[in-house]
Amino acid sequence: MKTKTPILSTAVRESARSSVLCWLATVDADGQPHVSPKEVWAIADEQHVVVAHIASPVTARNICQQPQVCLSFVDVWVQKGFKLLGTAQEVLADDPVFFAWAAPLLAMVGQRFVIHSVLVIRVTSVAAIVAPGYRFFPDETTEASQIEAAMRTYGVRPMA
Repeated sequence: MKTKTPILSTAVRESARSSVLCWLATVDADGQPHVSPKEVWAIADEQHVVVAHIASPVTARNICQQPQVCLSFVDVWVQKGFKLLGTAQEVLADDPVFFAWAAPLLAMVGQRFVIHSVLVIRVTSVAAIVAPGYRFFPDETTEASQIEAAMRTYGVRPMA
């Protein structure tokens, strides 16, 4: 029997771990897009991403009205990441499954933030995001060259 390939592959998981923020795009009842950065988020399993609703009333409201979402993240150093499309639902703090979904998020925040609810995204498609240099200059663009360029841009120096 053939094993089904997980939609959230090892490459997606590793990229997510090296990305500090993600951007969650939702749509309101009038069809207006809303994009919001999220700091507390994690890949929960092979098909789900969880995002903490700490200060996201517009995002949570939009998901309740229209569950289709797009979540994107990029490692700023290597300038690669992924765009995840899917459907989301809000799991409230009094829901019996809240703590199961919230566990990786609570581990990240401890007592620092109150998580009002968890936005659970069932991912249906994944697409790579890469800086244009990788496509237009493949012979000279490497992760090392991208990191070097980003360090120059941000004024960061390697530790001795």
